[in-house]
Amino acid sequence: MNVAKFYKNLEEEVEKGTTPRVIESGQGPYLTINGVKKLNLCSSHYLGFTENQRIKDATIKAIQKYGIGTGYRTLAGTQTLHLELEKAIAQFKQTDEALVFSSAYLANASAIQTIIGKEDIVISDELNHASIIDAVRLSGVQNKFIYKHTDTKDLEEKLKEAVELSKAPKEDGSERIILVVTDGVFSMDGDLAPLPQIVELAKQYGALTMVDDAHGEGVLGRGGRGIVDHFGLVGRIDIEVGSLSKAFSSVGGYIAGNKTVIGYYKLKARPRLFSIALSMPDAAAALEAIKILFESDAPVKKLWENVNYLKDGFKKLGFDIGHSESPIIPVMLGEEEVAKQFSNKLFEEDVFATPIIFPMVAKGKARIRVIPSASHTREDLEKGLKAFEKIAKELKVI
Repeated sequence: MNVAKFYKNLEEEVEKGTTPRVIESGQGPYLTINGVKKLNLCSSHYLGFTENQRIKDATIKAIQKYGIGTGYRTLAGTQTLHLELEKAIAQFKQTDEALVFSSAYLANASAIQTIIGKEDIVISDELNHASIIDAVRLSGVQNKFIYKHTDTKDLEEKLKEAVELSKAPKEDGSERIILVVTDGVFSMDGDLAPLPQIVELAKQYGALTMVDDAHGEGVLGRGGRGIVDHFGLVGRIDIEVGSLSKAFSSVGGYIAGNKTVIGYYKLKARPRLFSIALSMPDAAAALEAIKILFESDAPVKKLWENVNYLKDGFKKLGFDIGHSESPIIPVMLGEEEVAKQFSNKLFEEDVFATPIIFPMVAKGKARIRVIPSASHTREDLEKGLKAFEKIAKELKVI
């Protein structure tokens, strides 16, 4: 092995990369970069909870009572606050139980690799999040089917193939598990999975269902309970995975489901068994955010007022915003260089909205991903729209 060449190759790849802008403040409706206040239109803190005083106070109180650090959940890391949070999540998602992880990435990894072996079968939407893709890889499953994005006809064809494959038992004589997995809200386009049809097909062909609701909780459904509630499918999804870092503005992830499946994850999920539990301030912040939503759906209503106003504004200006059904608004620009230039010019207008380019999206599908929050005012949104209009005319994209 040529070690010098190895490092040279790494250096060349690093030089191709871009450096993210450094934020010097909290991520509210505005944030500070290089000492200048910028309108924040790209954080996924949907409900504006990052600077919520009640959540700040709950976090400080938790630190004073419990300290900061934890341990392994199976040894000396299960705190009363973890159990309170898991109970609150289960109530919020209307499931029997929930299990918290130190990141949503680990939650997805656990959800799949704990129940799926190499001889089982996974069927996945082609635009599922990277954490799902990696989780499938980590499971070592050899029978993977990818169906066209939200295309239930193609999903049914893949299910038929999976059923034929499952007729042959595994080496140990047991049945092959078929798992259909999808994002609830797709993070780049903002569209929704056709969950009712997915559930019906899975039931028809004897498959388990799993949905990653990272961008749906706090946003969709009654009081922000997520995509399962949004479609009236409570109790009909086998595995729900979620994030505590989006609408809840904390850190961590969870799996929610029936008592049996959560009990199995408690015993067998390696990413839980061999990683440190969620920190005390993170657990306290997430718990308080959920308590706020139990008390009122006002933050969710305010979010959607802002989303609808901004979407209407973009459409009136002539922008292509795709088929978003969520607060994720893709302002489609096509070419990568145009998206980069557009973002840089927005920054000069004190509007912070980042470009989304390959490999995050396909080539030719570059866009600015805009995400408002419940903490934005009408004046904030007008400022953003005016900046988009000015730059679009300069670059001749509308």
